[in-house]
Amino acid sequence: MLRLYSPPDCLLHDPGIHPESPARLHAVLRALQTPEFAGLERVHSPAASRQQLERVHTRRHIEQVLQPLHGEQLLSLAEDTVIGAGSASAALHAAGAVCGAVDAVMHGAVKRAFCAIRPPGHHAMPDAAMGFCLFNNIAVGAAHALAEHGLKRLAIVDFDVHHGNGSQAMFQHDARVMFASSQESPLFPYTGDEALNGNDHVVNGSLLAGDGAGAFRQLWQDMLLPRLFRFKPQLVLVSAGFDGYRGDPTAHLQLGSEDFAWISGRLVDLADSHAEGRLVSSLEGGYDLAGLACCTQAHVRALMR
Repeated sequence: MLRLYSPPDCLLHDPGIHPESPARLHAVLRALQTPEFAGLERVHSPAASRQQLERVHTRRHIEQVLQPLHGEQLLSLAEDTVIGAGSASAALHAAGAVCGAVDAVMHGAVKRAFCAIRPPGHHAMPDAAMGFCLFNNIAVGAAHALAEHGLKRLAIVDFDVHHGNGSQAMFQHDARVMFASSQESPLFPYTGDEALNGNDHVVNGSLLAGDGAGAFRQLWQDMLLPRLFRFKPQLVLVSAGFDGYRGDPTAHLQLGSEDFAWISGRLVDLADSHAEGRLVSSLEGGYDLAGLACCTQAHVRALMR
């Protein structure tokens, strides 16, 4: 059974006129309300604790995100990252959902979980918001898994079109965590240098504007997946961004929902081979609402098998 985490508070983050709007999560949740997904176990989750956040973020950054705002007040934390009155609760519940999902799969309640959450997280740095991201949800979950479940090896797998620079920064010196990522390059945040592939537990692969299914699948099949299988993670965490979809306004790849179904299936194979099936996926980017909906369906369908 697949468990779906989607705390209602994640809809409270309203940065105004912005690509990362509540409409994204509404589109995802509508897509998962069709009869095909009626069997999903749907649960809410508590907010992340200060202890969970402080494993990867500085206290100063946490206080900045959690500062009280009122009414229609908006505050810019970075050039592209804005908070409002509901943002603190949304950010806390997004990170809390990943921690709750990690606990569920590690305790054997379910094999896999999908966290339909926002704001996204993989650009958030230890000490700063960035790229629409407040707390680094997948990193908070990874640190929680290491601290509370004693894992020796876990993988963070990121197929968002933008490099997960925050996630890499948090774990690039921790040999217990493999970070594997594909991204369009050059593209925000202009990181993901393949030269870092000399590090045994960081592996980045770049795609060019206009690349589609062939280049994407070859990169994963020939370079990224073999490294992940050799690493033998005890838990697979997925930063599931769907902004590589053709027509997404933030990037230039030409992927279809079938490509996200394909990579999702390969990651299920990875989890089944080495992690007793344990996989937690967390929503990252995807800004074409129709594309986000159909790609999420393809991803969740693969996780349900």
